[in-house]
Amino acid sequence: MVLNKDTAKKTAELLLQINAIKLNPENPFSWASGWKSPIYCDNRIILSYPQIRNYVREEIAKQVEHLYGKPDVIAGVATGAIGIGMLVADYLGLPFIYVRPEAKSHGRQNQIEGALEENQTVVVIEDLISTGKSSLNAVKALEDSGAKIKGMLAIFTYGFDVATSNFEKHNLELHTLSDYDHLIEQATETNYIKEDQYNTLIEWKKNPSEWQQ
Repeated sequence: MVLNKDTAKKTAELLLQINAIKLNPENPFSWASGWKSPIYCDNRIILSYPQIRNYVREEIAKQVEHLYGKPDVIAGVATGAIGIGMLVADYLGLPFIYVRPEAKSHGRQNQIEGALEENQTVVVIEDLISTGKSSLNAVKALEDSGAKIKGMLAIFTYGFDVATSNFEKHNLELHTLSDYDHLIEQATETNYIKEDQYNTLIEWKKNPSEWQQ
């Protein structure tokens, strides 16, 4: 869920500006899942732009406080949300931890890196939501360690129905700075895309797993 339309459009504008989000309907990208897509999002590039990373950090931090007050700990989902999650934790003056996709096979074999005590409240930070599977995997690891998850905030979501269903099944609240619909709206208003490209992007969103150009 997007809390603020102006923030959603501003975030979309900034992501397009630095090519964190690329739209290329004529030459689709191939995702690791095998899906073909006219859009590709890599929010890690935000960290290379101080003004933009500060904007994202502060907007997420404000929403954390608005929605949940101050949790005991901020958790980032590895690897994409480690940087921005740490920045949010620093802004709020809170401890930071991060969650790997799976436990390490060596050393202490940790899946969660950092200090986390049982029954501490945690807000999870993500950079991008597609199906939500990896995000919810991180949440499960935290819950299995005794954490109490207050919610998750992410920079951007594609808004897939499967993600909505996955979060509902887990009874987890998700909020994002921006989403696919606000991105397309912003790209259209600023003439970043043409009408035929707009139509392609809308069609893809309807059935992304089966879409073919």
